[in-house]
Amino acid sequence: MAQKIVLNPAALKELRTINPAMISYNVEMTEVTGGTFWKAYTDAQVDGLESVPAPDFSKGMAAMHQWYDPIDTTNPRLIKLAKELGPNWVRVSGTWATKTYYDFEGAGAAPEGYQNRLTKEQWINLLNFVKAVDGKLLISVANCDGLHSAEEPWNPSQAEKIFALSTEYGVPINAVEFTNEPNMLANTGFPKGYTAEHFRRDQDLFHKWVRDNYPDCLIVGPCTVDAAALGGAFGGNKKGGAGIADVMASCSTEELLDGCTETLDVFSYHYYNGVSERMAPMMPSAYTPAEGALSEDYLGMAGFCARAFVPYRDKYCPGGEMWVTESGDAGAGGHTWASTYLEVPRTLNEFGDFASVTNGVIFHNTLASSDYGYLKHGTFLPRPSYFAALLWTRLMGQTVYASGEEIREGAHVYAHSRKDGKEGAAYLIVNNSWTETTAVELPKDAEVYALTGNGSMRSRTMLLNGKELVLGENDELPCLCGKTVPAGTLEVAPGGCTFILL
Repeated sequence: MAQKIVLNPAALKELRTINPAMISYNVEMTEVTGGTFWKAYTDAQVDGLESVPAPDFSKGMAAMHQWYDPIDTTNPRLIKLAKELGPNWVRVSGTWATKTYYDFEGAGAAPEGYQNRLTKEQWINLLNFVKAVDGKLLISVANCDGLHSAEEPWNPSQAEKIFALSTEYGVPINAVEFTNEPNMLANTGFPKGYTAEHFRRDQDLFHKWVRDNYPDCLIVGPCTVDAAALGGAFGGNKKGGAGIADVMASCSTEELLDGCTETLDVFSYHYYNGVSERMAPMMPSAYTPAEGALSEDYLGMAGFCARAFVPYRDKYCPGGEMWVTESGDAGAGGHTWASTYLEVPRTLNEFGDFASVTNGVIFHNTLASSDYGYLKHGTFLPRPSYFAALLWTRLMGQTVYASGEEIREGAHVYAHSRKDGKEGAAYLIVNNSWTETTAVELPKDAEVYALTGNGSMRSRTMLLNGKELVLGENDELPCLCGKTVPAGTLEVAPGGCTFILL
């Protein structure tokens, strides 16, 4: 059914002010050191013309991974495009980080019990990247058999090396999570036999060590995916984040935090809209096919997850922000369409929905790796989701308003202050109908930024007011310009996303 929306900036009611760095991103530790990550899709799979074969799960996660050399964090294009999104947070973490040895002395190999090594040069290059993009740095630290056994308390011998080098180099670690996704326990690289009790003991030791030695560093946690929390949010529907959590969970948020003596400065969790085609045969209930990419259930995941974790934030970090330290369209590297325009409605809807629920930061996974990266791995060419995120940062201000419109198919409406500081409002309208045009009544002349696919919803490039968004000579950004539309009726195309400044 076609929808009609009437915009009335004078009637907007303020909800909250959000973090100016809400749009942030991950650079996985495996990207910095080199290592395995999700296998790339073929062009035909991205186009939706070829199915993704089921992996040989007898080989474990290796069946879905391939080796990648370290990304070049000194690359001028990478730095330029990342800086355009800022200022923001850069998170260096992931499962690899839990098993990474900091070889800053140049030993040349990781001791037994570690999976990989981080060299001094690699880390300094990363610090230079953070500095160049005017970023702030969030990490997690090693906590594996190479550092200690389950019965031995965690010790700071490795953490001190990375904190000290970063501080001495002038790019301090601004925030820290103890480990990545501790709800998985043994599956995330912890010492053999590790339990939630061991985790609570060690997390307290780590947090106290940070506060004693680096008091300006924010304590963030527990960095988890929780089946109980998300199951409640979806009312028994195990799609999306809840479906992932059911398979990955070994313990709950309460088991990770109840009884801890060191408090959190920021509450964090992970959320995806489900699993990708790579993992769909293992977790069919958590997979959404392409024809569901505009559905209310699919687009509603971000808001559902945020609402589910608000009570946990209020319990364990009252008054604190809530950070999604991993987010994306699908776990296991993203859907086949993650690099196409079809991912843009979800990306923009996530920003709007999250900001309507709470204040915090969303760390998109990733900046420049796998299919869900804002930039293509290796070439660092921007994908449609990158330009969508960039337009959000340029147009949508920090004050969030209640839009006055009920969320419904064809009419996902979000309203903020204008980023340029002018009076009025900045609107985002996501038309998630595949077939119907949405009519928007403009009370006065407006500046309009209409986003659509370049010929199809699975196009590799995106159109802004009918013009293709691609880099120019010397990596010059295309003109992200609006057009003036007179008062009256504006149409938002099926599947289109439109920013409107009034």
